[in-house]
Amino acid sequence: MILALETSCDDTCAAVVSAEGEIASNVIASQGLLHARYGGVVPEIASRHHLELVDAVTADALERAGARLDDIDTVAVTRSPGLIGALLVGLSSAKALAATRELPLVPVDHLHGHVVASTLRPDPVEAPYLSLVASGGHTFLARVDHPSGYIVLGQTLDDAAGEAFDKGARLLGLGYPGGPAMDRLASEGDPDVFDFPRSSPGEFDFSFSGLKTSLLYVIRDLGEEAEARAADLAASYQRAIVDALVERTRAALARDNFERLAIGGGVAANSELRAAVERLDVAVWVPPVELCTDNAAMIAGAARFLEPVEYPHYLSLDAAARLP
Repeated sequence: MILALETSCDDTCAAVVSAEGEIASNVIASQGLLHARYGGVVPEIASRHHLELVDAVTADALERAGARLDDIDTVAVTRSPGLIGALLVGLSSAKALAATRELPLVPVDHLHGHVVASTLRPDPVEAPYLSLVASGGHTFLARVDHPSGYIVLGQTLDDAAGEAFDKGARLLGLGYPGGPAMDRLASEGDPDVFDFPRSSPGEFDFSFSGLKTSLLYVIRDLGEEAEARAADLAASYQRAIVDALVERTRAALARDNFERLAIGGGVAANSELRAAVERLDVAVWVPPVELCTDNAAMIAGAARFLEPVEYPHYLSLDAAARLP
């Protein structure tokens, strides 16, 4: 059994997963309401709350799995990328848990977790496959020939898709987190009313900064009328983001003749994106929502395919805010 911790941003997460990818528990303690008043995640607040929550969340994950620490064979933890203070809380806790029983530790790339989230049971995707990861901090397409790693084919050159959702939601006065609020409001609007740009910076690359600026100008031009047309603005803006994601994905599928697609990251919870990828002419794996946002089950999922670090060699291991 693998006990995994994930504290890269503002969710304190722990999970117990079998070597075969069966999820015994997956606990997520969100700090969303704490950061909503600031319109985004405050790193210092996130780190302090991870300190308060990590022990309780870990205990909860073990209890829900019907397991004790003596039943754990391996500890896994997110090492990078993320908020450095938040990462250090999870890494320190994981090292302590592993060291007390001299268990092996697996440091995991957070993005690798999103890439392989769909390899977990009950319906695991098999390599090779194309992975689309779209979250608040990252957006990229990757080729997965084996779940132990991935090759980036294209990525965002500026804002990530989730960041574009959050910034667009702020312009529309929807608050934080913006993605779910935008999705709800867009369901009430017409996506064909406003023609927002779909930037094409490269064959498989993404760019969303111009889209955000375009929304700002349209809202300014509408003036007081913008509030009454918020649903149409949200629907059109969301459609532009989803179109950009799907078009690059379609191009990558065609060029390399992929037969399978898996999506991941917080934006993969978006209802329009989930519906759009199902219309692509390939087999599609769309994880449940709890495996799209930050979670520890996906970290354990990635750890299954990585070489563990034996005790005591991981005691000097450090976190990294960015991938090497």
